[in-house]
Amino acid sequence: MKTKLNGLVAITAFAIILAIPLTNYGGRGRYGGYSGSSSSGGSSSSGGSSTSTSPSVPIGTLVAYPTQVQTGTHPNLTWSIEHPGGVTEVVTITPPGTVTPKKQLRMKVRVVGASVKRVWLNSHGQITDWEWVNTECQMKYGNGNYSRIFYGKQNQVNPNTIVKNQIVNTGYSIDFGGRFVLSNGSWSTFFSSTNSNNNVIALKDGDLTPDVSALYGQQTVEDFLRPYVDEDGYVDIGPMDVIYLVELTHTNMNDGGFDLQDLVLLVTFEEP
Repeated sequence: MKTKLNGLVAITAFAIILAIPLTNYGGRGRYGGYSGSSSSGGSSSSGGSSTSTSPSVPIGTLVAYPTQVQTGTHPNLTWSIEHPGGVTEVVTITPPGTVTPKKQLRMKVRVVGASVKRVWLNSHGQITDWEWVNTECQMKYGNGNYSRIFYGKQNQVNPNTIVKNQIVNTGYSIDFGGRFVLSNGSWSTFFSSTNSNNNVIALKDGDLTPDVSALYGQQTVEDFLRPYVDEDGYVDIGPMDVIYLVELTHTNMNDGGFDLQDLVLLVTFEEP
């Protein structure tokens, strides 16, 4: 606001909170804070303080100083933008993959991959045919039982589809697990973040992905998770995301088939 005072222009000091929604849920994005200033003559700039808000949006301040300047001159502008500090500010991740909210949040779960295959081999061990296999994902909340949130094959997966959307409360643990349908129609072993140390892992933005042996031509975990991993092999997802890698067909980490790509989930936390 400007007021003319005897040749001076009085500018009321102000601070603007910037709230810019992040639209890359399920996509890439590592965020860090930055600040800056701008001036045209006059005194040096001064900064403002940060303000707490939703964990999934950046916040910031914009301050003009001094409050009075000569007509035709400009105040110093100082701004600061603070991006979300990371998912561990609002949840606790207990290895291998139990997540416990530190506050009430909204949780959205997406299936990124469900890539269990059934293959046919010739006498030389070469693949002659293959097909996708129905895979199930289950979730456990608090003291409840595991229940299904997804059932289908890889060619039915849409990573943009939210398969579970619910409010989660402070201190209520969240776990995920999976299994697939065997050739005889029965279920495979159910692996989850509560019954396995190696078959289910949860990673956040900036974590290094495990480099395990590949299955049928996939070189590393990064090949399957290319949209969610940077060129150095680090998880590159939203600041409020957790990604789950699940191995359903093997238990020996040194086996060539152990690739942690049989079931992949992206879990996003937001303000309720």
